[in-house]
Amino acid sequence: MAIQWFPGHMHLTKKAITERIKDIDVVIEVLDARLPGSSANPLLVELTGHKPTLKVLNKQDVADPARTALWLDWYNAQHDTGAVALDASEAAPARKLIDGCHRLAPNRGGMAKPMRVLICGVPNVGKSTLINTLTNKRQAKTGDEAGITKIEQRITLADDFYLWDTPGMLWPRIIIPESGYNLAASGAVGRNAYDEELVALELLRRLQQHYAPLLEARYKLGLPAGAMATMQDDELLEAIGKKRGAMLGGGRVNLQKTAEIVMTDFRTAILGRITLETPTEFEAWRAAGLAEDAKRQAKKDARAKAKGKGSGMREPSAGDGEAE
Repeated sequence: MAIQWFPGHMHLTKKAITERIKDIDVVIEVLDARLPGSSANPLLVELTGHKPTLKVLNKQDVADPARTALWLDWYNAQHDTGAVALDASEAAPARKLIDGCHRLAPNRGGMAKPMRVLICGVPNVGKSTLINTLTNKRQAKTGDEAGITKIEQRITLADDFYLWDTPGMLWPRIIIPESGYNLAASGAVGRNAYDEELVALELLRRLQQHYAPLLEARYKLGLPAGAMATMQDDELLEAIGKKRGAMLGGGRVNLQKTAEIVMTDFRTAILGRITLETPTEFEAWRAAGLAEDAKRQAKKDARAKAKGKGSGMREPSAGDGEAE
């Protein structure tokens, strides 16, 4: 299942960023600390023209701290990039964003050259909560549904520090399947864009691999030691449904309801502190996704070429005056 979600208002966000970026000094990209690679928008790099970027690993309080440290090192090693981890609901850590921006653009500041910052992120990443924390006001709408913020707004954090908030935006085509599943599991994708049961199965597979003790502690299935990690994912989903009483008539498990239970337990951190990917894993996924996408494009080009020949069209030659 390919997960894609790029509704109309995201096209408007893309246009707004393109128009705004020429006046921006630093871009803040808010990431989900539980999926710091999958929640980084590749389209943003194209739109922002490689402006200095501060990566904010938000929700670090519900992420795996050891993996958060790996991601901070990975992002801080990149050119013109800084990274911090924080919980957007805590005022003190949030204030260090201003200092992080000044480190990336040390020549900006003061009334003559105020700092101009664009803040972006995928839907439901906690960006609006972060802005409200920074300003001590309810400047931005918040909620647990993807796509709450719909319009760009300017916020003054200090006399010489201006912040432009943009609506949450994904990208038109997600070529890394694992990223699509992780984004859906986190709530960054509209619910009509994916099958909850399939996403829950993918989530369980990842949790079985790295966090089996947390699954056992939450659902108390009474399995022998090591059995949780080796169960088939569909069997595990059924076992969780039976344990939680998500049943239909005739003794059948309500898999839809069970999938919702599992994803809610992940999103609300009832399962514990979890990060679904490491930098090494994500780089491998990205390489595989790019390779598969290149193969898909090659097949598409071959079909187009064959169609052109079949319709009697002639390939241009040097004698036609076409560049080779």
